[in-house]
Amino acid sequence: MTASSDDTRRTIETVWRIEAARLIGGLARVVRDLDVAEDLAQEALVVALEQWPETGIPQNPGAWLMTTAKRRGIDRLRRQRMLDQKHQELERAPMHDLLTTLESAVDAIDDEVDDDLLRLVLVACHPILPTEARVALTLRLLGGLTTEEIARAFLSSEPTIQQRIVRAKRTLGEAKVPFEVPRGADLTRRLASVLEVVYLVFNEGYSATKGDDWLRPALCDEAVRLGRILAAHLPEEAEVQGLVALLELQNSRARARVTPSGEPVLLLDQDRARWDQLLIRRGLAALERAEGLAQPLGPYALQAAIAACHARARTPDATDWVRIVALYDALAELTQSPIVELNRAVAIAMAFGPGAGLELVDQLKDEPALSAYHLLPSVRGDLLQKLGRVEDARAEFERAAFLARNTRERELLLARAKACRT
Repeated sequence: MTASSDDTRRTIETVWRIEAARLIGGLARVVRDLDVAEDLAQEALVVALEQWPETGIPQNPGAWLMTTAKRRGIDRLRRQRMLDQKHQELERAPMHDLLTTLESAVDAIDDEVDDDLLRLVLVACHPILPTEARVALTLRLLGGLTTEEIARAFLSSEPTIQQRIVRAKRTLGEAKVPFEVPRGADLTRRLASVLEVVYLVFNEGYSATKGDDWLRPALCDEAVRLGRILAAHLPEEAEVQGLVALLELQNSRARARVTPSGEPVLLLDQDRARWDQLLIRRGLAALERAEGLAQPLGPYALQAAIAACHARARTPDATDWVRIVALYDALAELTQSPIVELNRAVAIAMAFGPGAGLELVDQLKDEPALSAYHLLPSVRGDLLQKLGRVEDARAEFERAAFLARNTRERELLLARAKACRT
């Protein structure tokens, strides 16, 4: 396969985004060091950038990267003798035996590949780390997200996130945390932060915070896959089932959320015939399992119940907004989140009129956590427009566009501002 240099580079970037976490997870299982695993994966990427423009994209680029990383791993392991469990034995072994042992260990990267991403998440979510560091590190390793993207997901600053990641890696390395799937109570203690990580990765794919594409399906698919793996490991955990339900139901709308040319399509404007009915059935089944396992529902199951209200409505007018308001009431009480309060205001506006929703939105204007959150002025602009205050609405849409970092979303907001002028 041959392609132009620019096309090849874009392909490499796509492959890297999809394969990086799997590479790092497999390598970390052997070398027992996140920094070294990332270095090896990056070295494989550098080789791809050097060779693929000349040789073309391999038929299986992920396998090519893994093979290249393996070779780098063998070299690294041979130089540094990083297999702790074999350290004394290796020091006495002749060089031929040393190489054989190292190659066998690195070949083990191919074993249990399906668990490598899960293992990587669970290691990054080790209780030795503060919760914020667990989530930031896992987002960095799992989805290959930049510190800026993670900071936006947390409404935090880039330097803060970067410090968390560096300190988290150092702490895990100094503590010699085993790269394995924990069991029993240890797994339970990590579960909340793992669920949070998977959900944030999904959200970054579902509504990308930056770039030219509103959707990043690979991230959504990885999050859904991880959610299903968690559900298989923990079938009796209600919130695991709730998260899987939420991801399946949200992901069912993916095809309808963008036009053929990539512009965003808002929920009430979507062609519901394009919603994936198989994913909806899977989501509703997972929600039913969650409801059967625990009452009252936890935050993910409550969000899944909200998504189910949309999934069951064949038209926007058939949506049970009163039930959605009740579910948001419970979610807001549980989470104390200003973003949930903003979403609750939208539901109240749909159920009881834009004036009622605007009153609640205005109470959030001075909320520090929402000061740079573009959806606050976006929601306010929508409600003002419905109330006929088009000049005020235009100003809010323009402010939202200024704050938005995603190109497609910014274009949508500017179009709505322009519509107010006409």
